[in-house]
Amino acid sequence: MIYSKIAGTGSYTPERILTNQDLEKIVETNDAWIQSRTGIRQRHVRAENQATSDLALMASQRALEAAGVTPAEVDLIIVATTTPDMVFPSTACILQAKLGVTGGAAFDVQAVCTGFVYALSIADKFIRSGSAKCALVVGAETFTNLLDWSDRNTCVLFGDGAGAVVLRPSDAPGIYSTHIHSDGRYADMLSVPGTVCGGKASGSPTVRMDGGAVFKFAVKVLDQVCREALEANHLQVSDVDWLIPHQANVRIIESTAHKVGMDISRVVVTVGEHGNTSAASIPLALDLAVRDGRIKAGQRVLIAGVGGGFTWGSALIGM
Repeated sequence: MIYSKIAGTGSYTPERILTNQDLEKIVETNDAWIQSRTGIRQRHVRAENQATSDLALMASQRALEAAGVTPAEVDLIIVATTTPDMVFPSTACILQAKLGVTGGAAFDVQAVCTGFVYALSIADKFIRSGSAKCALVVGAETFTNLLDWSDRNTCVLFGDGAGAVVLRPSDAPGIYSTHIHSDGRYADMLSVPGTVCGGKASGSPTVRMDGGAVFKFAVKVLDQVCREALEANHLQVSDVDWLIPHQANVRIIESTAHKVGMDISRVVVTVGEHGNTSAASIPLALDLAVRDGRIKAGQRVLIAGVGGGFTWGSALIGM
């Protein structure tokens, strides 16, 4: 039986850092208020000339290098993003050209903050079926394009960044299972009712969110989908080495860990440094934990995301 396994990880965050103290100068807020409610201290913001594909390119090159893979070997590219470079072609096709890849399939997935889990689930099936031999899966966002910088309830939450993984076939389980869900009845709870072109939003172009409702929904479904992954693989929480939830809010992360029964010391938390980077948050956190030595070969990692749609999903991964 063929499985898919992560052969390399990579990430990138723009050079510009926007701290809570910086935000105090442009909106009615303060560092203590932001940290107490979100755990966020700073976030990265794209340069004026940076598009989502540029962030994806940097993360992808680092993932390919870590995997020991050349661009010529890549036969599938999936980019999870809410902030594409343009209406079409897809950001994946633009990334494909920037990497110098000339064959295979390339397409985008839009599931907002669950996007990377969705993309990983799709790529896993391509590898398992033998339809692809080397898949590049990317979560990349220039989410600050979608913010109303006068709305202190939303502009403090988000940042820009990208994370990527390379999947290769394996005889032993790498990705044990993936589980993805959606329920469009909750669409109005978190949305950007506008359109995107040239990396810019138009119409009603900024994030609208019912924060309290999102918090309750997120904690409920993250707990459910984590348990779904464990039950599907006949494992207990104690059998998992690390949990990487979507990095939206430290209180959501802590509440999820508590409900699942995972000690916070075994949860990768990067939201303080990056804010909510939507589809980029999970692969970005994964790469940082791999590179700093926390996540080691042979360990099991449970990832889980939730985002507008509403969408949610999980994957159990053997490193």
